[in-house]
Amino acid sequence: MPKVSVIIPAYNAMTYLPETLKSLLDQTYSDFEAIIINDGSTDRTEAWVSQQTDPRIKLISQLNKGLSGARNTGIAAATGDYLAFLDADDLWHPTKLEKQVECLDNHPEIGLVYTWVALINEHGIPTGRLFKNSQEGHVWEHLILQNIVESGSVAMVRRQCFETCGVFDINLRSFVEDWDMWLRIALHYPFKAISEPLVYYRQHSQSASRNWAAMEQSYGLVIEKAFAAAPSHYQYLKGASYARAYLCLAWKPLQSVQKDYKKSQEFATQAVTQDPQVRWQREYLRLRIAIALMAGLGPENYSKFLRFFHTLRRRVKLP
Repeated sequence: MPKVSVIIPAYNAMTYLPETLKSLLDQTYSDFEAIIINDGSTDRTEAWVSQQTDPRIKLISQLNKGLSGARNTGIAAATGDYLAFLDADDLWHPTKLEKQVECLDNHPEIGLVYTWVALINEHGIPTGRLFKNSQEGHVWEHLILQNIVESGSVAMVRRQCFETCGVFDINLRSFVEDWDMWLRIALHYPFKAISEPLVYYRQHSQSASRNWAAMEQSYGLVIEKAFAAAPSHYQYLKGASYARAYLCLAWKPLQSVQKDYKKSQEFATQAVTQDPQVRWQREYLRLRIAIALMAGLGPENYSKFLRFFHTLRRRVKLP
């Protein structure tokens, strides 16, 4: 049996899935199975995956259940000791699996290992921005304020974690379901970080839902669940957790096709209401600048400015 099971949820994924799968097949570590969950696609996803000849690739088709349901189907079918998750539009550095397997092999007490993340645009071009989280050990108090794992394509998890903590919450479907899962694991297992950008997270406007109410509800469900299960000495973090959640939500309307800066403003106000100290955090200041630019420049010129800024950041390595 393979040591690693890689679970790839795929819903109408043909725009990026071939490139994503290639980044998996190009890994320096080869002892894995790739379980692609065709989650009710209406495009060519099922037919294309069926034509792949690599024996490590397995296809499971089901009615649409969202990311949570697709990942759970993959977990049930997985045979590996370690489970890794790869979204169908993201990419991996060739050494990603090798380095995470080595980490879990050398640290049997660790439940989850994550890496840094580099952002790419819809064309696969780096924006120049990195998410460089390196908290290790018992990370729950960090994780409740920010999803330090950053995306669903980052974590490698020991199988026993799901046996202890359960699987992804299907009530969350495709909104912050990964954050909920990592929080539950963090209550029971220490984490390890690899301080290298081994995941390339693709940002594109189609990936940002306009269903802001559903996203807000999911954030609330995760936070309430997390604090209901958390020890008493963590309860003081609840307001700050809600504030950081609203800060994350506030970016989504700006990143959507509609560039709804007024909705971003509403979420930013909610963040300050939950925790006034958030006003002095760097991410809040970045958000306020982005909202002001969108309001002043308009969507088209704002997009042009972002392209210019990303080019500049890549050249001079701005933070």
